[in-house]
Amino acid sequence: MRPLTEAETRAVFEKLGRYIGENIQLLVDRPDGTYCFRLHRDRVYYLSEKLLKVAASVPRDNLVSPGTCFGKFTKTQKFRLSVTALDFLAPYAKYKVWVKPGSEQSFLYGNHVLKSGLGRITENTAQYQGVVVYSMADVPLGFGVAAKSTQECRKVDPMAIVVFHQADVGEYVRSEDTLT
Repeated sequence: MRPLTEAETRAVFEKLGRYIGENIQLLVDRPDGTYCFRLHRDRVYYLSEKLLKVAASVPRDNLVSPGTCFGKFTKTQKFRLSVTALDFLAPYAKYKVWVKPGSEQSFLYGNHVLKSGLGRITENTAQYQGVVVYSMADVPLGFGVAAKSTQECRKVDPMAIVVFHQADVGEYVRSEDTLT
């Protein structure tokens, strides 16, 4: 387990910035202590300074998951955000999308959000902006990328894709062997 390099930190913060903007600072300096990001086996973990000190005493081979996995670096060194980060992204999300109850199951199976399943969308959402997807009961379901801006969503046909799927809580069931 080691600190992130400059390039790795930039890649992680750019990806997080798409979803929570300037609120990244709120993730690191929390009222309950200081938190940090650490790399272990190509995965980025989010953990408190207290937990970091305890995890330092565990041998690397025996250390499975020192904190919450935020994502992983691919073999081409691109950062891919994981669904396990959803609980930390949802409270600070700048742009949100709410899906209708009939479209929730489709999204949880890994499909994109269509205009016909769109309940609400945050005003002034730009195209290709990172969004957090909620149910109409304000339960975070996952996150994705807006395929259309807010203004384009009003004029588009009902079968057009408005949010590209990135990750959802259904992955806990579909990929339970690979999530750590």
